[in-house]
Amino acid sequence: MPADGTDPLSPVARRLYGYAAERHAFSEVEAAQVLGDPAAVAVAIAELAAAHLLQPRPNGTADSAADDTVDGTTDGPADGPAEVPPPQHWSAVSPRAATARTLAPLALRVRETHDEMDRLRARLEALVPQYEAASAQRDRDGVESLEVITDRGVLEDLLRGFAASAECEMLTCHPGGGRPPAILAEAVLRDEQLLARGVRLRTIYQHTARYSHATAAYVERVTALGSQVRTVGDGLMRMILVDRHTGLMEVHDDEQAALLVRDPSVVRFMVQAFERSWAEADPFTTTIGPDRARSISEDLRQTIVRLLAEGMEDKIIARRLGMSERTCQRHIAEIMRAVGAKSRFQAGFLLSAAAGAPLTRPAEAPE
Repeated sequence: MPADGTDPLSPVARRLYGYAAERHAFSEVEAAQVLGDPAAVAVAIAELAAAHLLQPRPNGTADSAADDTVDGTTDGPADGPAEVPPPQHWSAVSPRAATARTLAPLALRVRETHDEMDRLRARLEALVPQYEAASAQRDRDGVESLEVITDRGVLEDLLRGFAASAECEMLTCHPGGGRPPAILAEAVLRDEQLLARGVRLRTIYQHTARYSHATAAYVERVTALGSQVRTVGDGLMRMILVDRHTGLMEVHDDEQAALLVRDPSVVRFMVQAFERSWAEADPFTTTIGPDRARSISEDLRQTIVRLLAEGMEDKIIARRLGMSERTCQRHIAEIMRAVGAKSRFQAGFLLSAAAGAPLTRPAEAPE
């Protein structure tokens, strides 16, 4: 048999089959006289018979004398004494008939498999009414529609389950600036698998994530595969949504816990919150021009102004914007110098009253 498996017959068997197809019947001796090498002919006959391409003919039913003549002689009268049994004769079988005979056992197994599948399907589907009734009751009672997860191991298993079960879309929000490299290394493998399955992946970060080299490298890699990533300044809630039917969101004042959401109304609210943030967000490009950089920086500073006006403390503002407290304090000091404010609250009040006018440093202030 050839190495590539395209032709299951040996060359001698193919020649013998062509010889057999031209005749009503032939004997091994006759074929050997024409094709040569009796041993090879015997092997070829066995090969063709095993493939159902040759069938034995009963002795005495060979062709007419003209067809059975070898070198102009006959095998002798059929009714004469036969001290030696007449040679076995063979005839060719059409490839279609051989195929039908070869595939018959397979077809039988296929039918038996389908029958078993039908029986199994019937046994399991008999439980559908019971399951649907119990599910409806569970939904009415609100059981497990909201569940607080505090165990880190359980939470990680949930996240892996989300990635494995997502079929259409996964939406994620990650406030707090850049993410740790170890977490990003796991995320990029998960996201590559999701995108390879055709799952749509959209992610929102805060503007400060742009200044994280590890996060920028991650974004560059996944966006090249089709993921979409954007950033906002503030107002981002940590959450994950799978196919718009299951969600996971942050728990207030407990970064180690999460709320598992299956209630359709709450999931719908989470989707709407995501879409509002997405519409206001800016694409996370790994290369950014000076004008866009200034715009994002200005957006951050305006957010700080708003939070200052609300009377928030430095550490809370820093956490809201995903930056270090020291960086936040530096921004606040610059803002206060820009407006000549003597207190943080005064700076927020003056700049809020300016109806969102762009901030300018003292050296850039108009006369």
